[in-house]
Amino acid sequence: MIDHGPLSFAEAPAGCLRCPRLADLRQSLRKEHPDWWNAPVPAFGDPDAWLAIVGLAPGKEGANRTGRPFTGDASGAMLFATLTKYGCVEGIFANDPADDIRLNGAIILNAVKCLPPENKPTGGEINNCRPFLARALDGLPRLQIMIALGKVAHDSIIRLSGERLTDHKFVHGATHQLPDGRTLIDSYHCSRYNVNTGRLTATMFEEVFERAVYLSSTSRP
Repeated sequence: MIDHGPLSFAEAPAGCLRCPRLADLRQSLRKEHPDWWNAPVPAFGDPDAWLAIVGLAPGKEGANRTGRPFTGDASGAMLFATLTKYGCVEGIFANDPADDIRLNGAIILNAVKCLPPENKPTGGEINNCRPFLARALDGLPRLQIMIALGKVAHDSIIRLSGERLTDHKFVHGATHQLPDGRTLIDSYHCSRYNVNTGRLTATMFEEVFERAVYLSSTSRP
């Protein structure tokens, strides 16, 4: 049985054909790996979340294989360790959906819901997927803070807000106040490449979450 996630009303259909290149890749991988997820990856987390983490897209051997964001490859190690440190994870993350963890107060989304070749979606593919991100964000009634993991996620959120990209440039650690009262914080993506090269360290990543926790606490009545 397919798990449609906590925001089923906002998800792309399993056979989504909006992006022919991505649909062709899914079809090819289904033949090569019939036991993989190989479909748009749904959100994972708490539908009453105050915090949304928005990534780029599923990884080939990560979410595209397992069906859960940031699960199955190296990209999720830092993210889930940090979420655990700040009390957002119930259970022990084992990088496998069978670990049966739950998120409390947080939800994970992607700007693009299907695996793109070489992890590089085109501008058209990002645009095609943006309505699903919009529905997801609109469907989170308690959402206060969003953390964009990388420029693609940042740009999608800014475009959805109706603001200009030139007024909200992506910079690690930057904070952007949006017209709807929500706040966007930028972070480098916690990809294996960024972590292994030192572009993003655990301390840098935790500082972003510290900022999110602080802003959330100060905005509560």
